[in-house]
Amino acid sequence: MTDRHHLLTATPIIDDLKALRETLWFNEQVKPAREGLQRVGLTLADVQEAQARLQRFAPLIAAAFPETAASGGLIESELIPAPDMQAKLAARAPISGRLWLKKDSHLPISGSIKARGGIYEVLAHAEKLALAAGLITLTDDYSLLLSPACRAFFSAHKIAVGSTGNLGLSIGIMSAKLGFHVTVHMSADARQWKKTMLRAHGVEVREYAQDYGVAVEQGRRAAASDPACFFIDDENSRTLFLGYAVAGLRLPAQLREKGILVDADHPLFVYLPCGVGGGPGGVAFGLKLAFGDHVHCFFAEPTHSPCMLLGMSSGLHDAVSVQDIGLDNKTAADGLAVGRASGFVGRAMEQLIDGCYTLSDASMYALLALLDQTENLQLEPSALAGMSGPQRISASREYQARHQLTAAMMANATQLVWATGGGMVPPDEMQNYLARGRG
Repeated sequence: MTDRHHLLTATPIIDDLKALRETLWFNEQVKPAREGLQRVGLTLADVQEAQARLQRFAPLIAAAFPETAASGGLIESELIPAPDMQAKLAARAPISGRLWLKKDSHLPISGSIKARGGIYEVLAHAEKLALAAGLITLTDDYSLLLSPACRAFFSAHKIAVGSTGNLGLSIGIMSAKLGFHVTVHMSADARQWKKTMLRAHGVEVREYAQDYGVAVEQGRRAAASDPACFFIDDENSRTLFLGYAVAGLRLPAQLREKGILVDADHPLFVYLPCGVGGGPGGVAFGLKLAFGDHVHCFFAEPTHSPCMLLGMSSGLHDAVSVQDIGLDNKTAADGLAVGRASGFVGRAMEQLIDGCYTLSDASMYALLALLDQTENLQLEPSALAGMSGPQRISASREYQARHQLTAAMMANATQLVWATGGGMVPPDEMQNYLARGRG
């Protein structure tokens, strides 16, 4: 306890977190990518295997979800420029290079980044069960798994997850489509429309008055007492992490299609909203595999829920929660309302993540309204967490000097905000978000 107290009191930035100040932290432990990647415990081959599995399931996805037919059953998002948003933001503080958005907010099936990791883990589990039962071989057309016989087989198996909302949507919708009995344990901050949507898909939703950590623990406990139940653990799952990492391997081709160069003279900056850490950690891992030292990755968190910044800056990772420093973990960014970061992700990314920053709910709402005004694009509040990053890094002479980034390099930079959710928000809920942002 004494060592823990010392680490917290010896980390000056924690005073800023306690005071709910919008805070920018640079990771002094970051190493060249080839060194940092060795700490993760996963490899390029692991991510390529995940990519191949998603390809095997593409015929099933295309058949089950018609909105994916045009992409051949691949769950992927657009990369779009945001020049009007950049111009509006730059009137307040300049942004170096060009601003782009990765629209994971509009991924098919569940409308958020969680469609990557959540759906992937359900598919990986289904494949394992189906192969063992002799229902398919690796060379079969996996749309066979949508047959009544296969759905009946899967109905004897259960899946459970704890979620603030979006992960529950992705896992619930995919699991139910295959025939699994699926239970989503949801925290108090989960939006009512997400619970309603899950129930409409035949998903069992259990609600808790406490936060994300309690929902996860209850889900884990219930699954442990049922041999037929597979628990998807957002805090510790390497499978989820690999599903997200595939996005990093796909990005180079998208950038090339847009004529965007990434190298020493053309750096890429990526800003990722962060809750427990699996989604942004997995994407950042994939990006570092793809671009090495030419990509700079930052996690973005609410001022009331800075669990990853707290865990990484103190070195305590999952041994400390935001409640331990007097914060309430209450934020409009429901997907980021996590009090304790994933210890697996924090340690895996300890030498790869370039930094973290926090922003207030008011800032997220204001950015949400501004993006609607400038680009006619509607996101949920948590997805705007990444939007304040480009200005902060463009203004940081300290960071640029530390990484030997010249003015010419910064002028050539690609500033990529990873928009993580919002595509399935009901119109009336979105109007409430916009009204609050405009106010």
